[in-house]
Amino acid sequence: MPTLFELFGIRFYFYSEEHLPIHVHIENGDGKAKVNVYSKIELVSNNGIKPKD
Repeated sequence: MPTLFELFGIRFYFYSEEHLPIHVHIENGDGKAKVNVYSKIELVSNNGIKPKD
């Protein structure tokens, strides 16, 4: 799973050859989330990441 970037302990990454729509996984010490990035940006799931993060 390639990491796109890390910022303040939050890691943004993706899995190659994964299903559509195009999305990014986000992870920090509190939990994980998934965000679709194409065709529009939308939160798919959030399991523990605080809104301020």
